Amino acid sequence: MITETNAVHFRQNLGEMLNQVQYRHDSVVINKDGKPVAALVDARLFARIRRMQARFDALAARIEAGFAATPEAEGLAEIDATVMQIRKQG
Repeated sequence: MITETNAVHFRQNLGEMLNQVQYRHDSVVINKDGKPVAALVDARLFARIRRMQARFDALAARIEAGFAATPEAEGLAEIDATVMQIRKQG
């Protein structure tokens, strides 16, 4: 479950929020001025997110290396053409 709270309420109820995350494996989104600024998540979930980020970064680097010789204008034109084609299908 994901709980949203403002920063003041979070500060006042930190212990309760930690218990929610630790024992119920909930997540808490902390808002400031009505906008999300941080999240409190279970340590296992955070470790999983970090592993996924590392895998994503490695994949992005491989893709970037594969297209390094492609001129930017050519790449952007190909992306635009593909987006238009997919939009026509959908």
